[in-house]
Amino acid sequence: MSNTRTGKPVLHHVTLKTTRLDEMVAWYANAVEMRANHHDSAGAWLTNDEANHRMALLAVPGLKDDPDKVPHTGMHHVAFEYGGIDGLLETYERLKNQGITPHATLDHGLTTSLYYLDPDGNSVELQADNFEDWSASSEWMRTAPEFKVNPIGVNTDPEQLHAAWRAGADAAELHRRSYAGEFDPGTPVDLRLPTGAVQQSPEVDKPPV
Repeated sequence: MSNTRTGKPVLHHVTLKTTRLDEMVAWYANAVEMRANHHDSAGAWLTNDEANHRMALLAVPGLKDDPDKVPHTGMHHVAFEYGGIDGLLETYERLKNQGITPHATLDHGLTTSLYYLDPDGNSVELQADNFEDWSASSEWMRTAPEFKVNPIGVNTDPEQLHAAWRAGADAAELHRRSYAGEFDPGTPVDLRLPTGAVQQSPEVDKPPV
């Protein structure tokens, strides 16, 4: 066998097991504009770009809900990225008008992120790169002392963030203000982790120094 590399693989899709197949298909269609390339009683294969599927949902017999999934090991969340802050906050506004609000909003430094719960209680991150450039945000992540101190980010009130955007603030200004703690909601962030874990750290609820 040749040792010649023909290219490294990239992440293609995630697969979730569900007891609420039709609800999940409808939720992802609404939240992130996914469409089903195939959907039957046993599963669905969804995409919102040129790929044949980016998410598969399996609804086979014998599956059971996990009412205590938060402290269990496994996938924490999946993430979808917008091309900029406008798309992210337009989606926030649209979903809020439907009564769908995030369980957490964080300025991670490299991204601004809204976290939602799908019908199965899985966390779904919608994000925009604060640098609008992966090479720049990657370099910041590797080298910024504030990320080393606080890799989770700054707890942010999405309503204040949205209002500032509607008032004309651009991506750079929104990031500067949220990362400085201006949009602090005054309540603890729900990271869907066990009690006593990261969400209890004071570093999550204050801006980096």
